Amino acid sequence: MSATRLLLLGPPGAGKGTQAQLLVERLGVPQISTGDMLRAAVAAGSEVGKLAQGSMDRGELVPDEVVIGVARERLGQPDAKDGFILDGFPRTRAQAEALDELLAQLGTPLERCVSLVVDDDEVVGRLIKRAEIEGRADDNEETIRNRMRVYREQTEPLAAYYGERSLLRDVEAKGSIEDVAGRVRGALA
Repeated sequence: MSATRLLLLGPPGAGKGTQAQLLVERLGVPQISTGDMLRAAVAAGSEVGKLAQGSMDRGELVPDEVVIGVARERLGQPDAKDGFILDGFPRTRAQAEALDELLAQLGTPLERCVSLVVDDDEVVGRLIKRAEIEGRADDNEETIRNRMRVYREQTEPLAAYYGERSLLRDVEAKGSIEDVAGRVRGALA
């Protein structure tokens, strides 16, 4: 049996979104990303959405308690009952601990954390190429390396957190989309 309550971990450009979409098709569970959760909460005009909008309007990171509140709303929806693919959340240990508590309350504990492992130069190359294709002038090498530094400091330690819980599976994220997808499927078995 394949795990259906998943967290995809990895640096920007590792392919989390691409792999999440393939898993959505294969597993029939929703992809839940921080950005999507925040935008949906704002669009719905919920209390949590209003708090998130204030931070977003000021160009600030949305505080942990707001992100966790948005996650609580989203993970409590009926389509997430049978599984979900978390992409971009949690980003910090405090968020991971709050997620564990939330999922325990919902009776839907995390089954697997798949860490997409890719070296920095590969990430930079991928993100520069994506920026060229999408016309994103803000994604230059300097900003990409800064995003990677923030990832390494704040989010990468979650690999150890989930490893201690025997949930972590590292997957080499270099190669074709299909090759990586095959390795991800193997990590879910």
